[in-house]
Amino acid sequence: MSGTPSIVELLERLARVEARIVELERDNAELRRENAVLRRENAVLRAENSDLRARLGQDSSNSSRPPSSDGLAKPAPKSLRERSGRRPGGQPGHEGRTLRQVADPHERIEHEPAGCGGCGEGLAAAPVTGVAVRQVFDLPEIAVRVIEHRIVSRRCRCGRVTAGRVPDGVDAPVQYGPRATAAAVYLQQALFGAQARTARAMTDLFGVPMSAGAVAAAHAR
Repeated sequence: MSGTPSIVELLERLARVEARIVELERDNAELRRENAVLRRENAVLRAENSDLRARLGQDSSNSSRPPSSDGLAKPAPKSLRERSGRRPGGQPGHEGRTLRQVADPHERIEHEPAGCGGCGEGLAAAPVTGVAVRQVFDLPEIAVRVIEHRIVSRRCRCGRVTAGRVPDGVDAPVQYGPRATAAAVYLQQALFGAQARTARAMTDLFGVPMSAGAVAAAHAR
């Protein structure tokens, strides 16, 4: 009958189905192997996670770790001092550190009224009736200063070439000065030895490009 597949066509279809089945079985076996690997890795990660959680919960009070290992998370110490009955903070008669106006500021800026608030008349020749003073304490703009030392060499008539004397401490083509080095060491101590954060602070605060390695070298010196 027309339209009925021949035996040859049926055999070809069967061969393709069998090949597809073999391919699927191979893929299934591969997925099973990958799944087994992922299960093992998951078990390892779970164990590591459990161990890390246990370590994070440990301190000198519930383990054999020394108190110095507690870092910023160490329990708040209990004060052994007896209560004095005095109020907390500065005591009467104690010289405080409250911000106060100074008699000789670095700069004075006068703000004149543009005109009378009533009639709008100009006040350039009007008498002064009072001056209110407000002072702002701020840091000056801080920027790194690059000092270039040019060592000049000159040839004498006798043929001898003599170079200028380099200041003490200037011994590299590019280096940090003593103030930048001191600031880096100070910040490193204030930041509990964090070299990378110290390097970022030097860049952000002073515009001094500095690496963590440079901070470590400055601390070593």
